[in-house]
Amino acid sequence: MQLADERIELLPFKDSDFEFFLEIITCPQLMEHVYDPLTCDEAKFSFEDRLPPWKFESDKWRSFSITEIINGEKLGYISLRIVNHEAKIAEVGFMIKASTQGKGVGSKALKLIKQYAFDTLMLNKLVAFCSVNNSGSINLLEKEDFFRESCLKQNTLINNQYRDDYAYGLCKPVL
Repeated sequence: MQLADERIELLPFKDSDFEFFLEIITCPQLMEHVYDPLTCDEAKFSFEDRLPPWKFESDKWRSFSITEIINGEKLGYISLRIVNHEAKIAEVGFMIKASTQGKGVGSKALKLIKQYAFDTLMLNKLVAFCSVNNSGSINLLEKEDFFRESCLKQNTLINNQYRDDYAYGLCKPVL
């Protein structure tokens, strides 16, 4: 299975990706709309839980580094996890390095993960959640045809403040 286009490839997490993951998951700027930045120990636990092997029956995240093909630079990561096996629904989440945001990388990665989810895993629906204040994620999800299904009031606690989130969904296209 190769998840790639002309610019990026999605590669399953491997041990050597930890430093890059740590850089993202502990950055207050990047985590502003997600949750409180993790400590190093929390990040290590979260990362190790995302390492292969992964099985469809699992409820763990299947995480991929978003890697630029031309130079091997890690630009972010994208993950999915099955949240309802019977209905074939998975949640998708992504984090893009600040220096890479707004350059189309997230859109390319989301296109590839949608293809993987619907064509390889044969899922029926993808869902995503983001802060109502995270315009970058809102724009990306809507650009990639996710539909805003609801607003979840006081859904996330960040810096001891409750934040509202949008819930998005995208059903498998009917051909």
